[in-house]
Amino acid sequence: MAKPILYGADYSVYVRIARMTLAEKGVGYELVPLDIFAAEGIPAWYLELHPFGRIPAFEHDGFHLFETGAIARYVDEAFDGPALQPADVRGRARMGQIIGMLDAYGYRAMVWDVAVERLEKTPPDEALIAGGLRQAETVLKVLASLKAKGPWLFGDQLTLADLHAAPIIAYFVKVAEGRDLLARFVEMRDWYQRVAARQSFAKTEKVS
Repeated sequence: MAKPILYGADYSVYVRIARMTLAEKGVGYELVPLDIFAAEGIPAWYLELHPFGRIPAFEHDGFHLFETGAIARYVDEAFDGPALQPADVRGRARMGQIIGMLDAYGYRAMVWDVAVERLEKTPPDEALIAGGLRQAETVLKVLASLKAKGPWLFGDQLTLADLHAAPIIAYFVKVAEGRDLLARFVEMRDWYQRVAARQSFAKTEKVS
């Protein structure tokens, strides 16, 4: 089979989730750079792959996908390598719940309202950051309550939930407020240190 193609930018949290999934499965792929924030705008050809103009998009042997969760599940099921989804129906449902929670409540609060606001805005909106931190605290509290005993969110099995959470939290801890809040949840802090030590995490880290 042809090598899969992933379209997106290395700064993107969601592109990184897909890249970590490919790395954990041991799948070689081509990353086609696509900056949706470029001054010239989103190229028309890309809107054929992703009609909403977001990243990533994915292609494999003529099969096209967008939405990171769908891409990650496809990669897990289409390629050999360690299973990245729980075998039981309740485990898969819980995994979907965690991923959905991160998308709906974690990503914007942790990445945009806290990290991007603090790092890139002058002056930053302190009220927006404070609200993001309150939401982030709830997300971390729920993650800690759902985490099974063992190294990963589902105990001994690394799953798509871990790979979804890691890049979001990686952006969050770029700022002191994020690091301080994560440190209050010791089990989640230790989990993050373990996932950050994986090759899939190191290989997908943006250098600059």
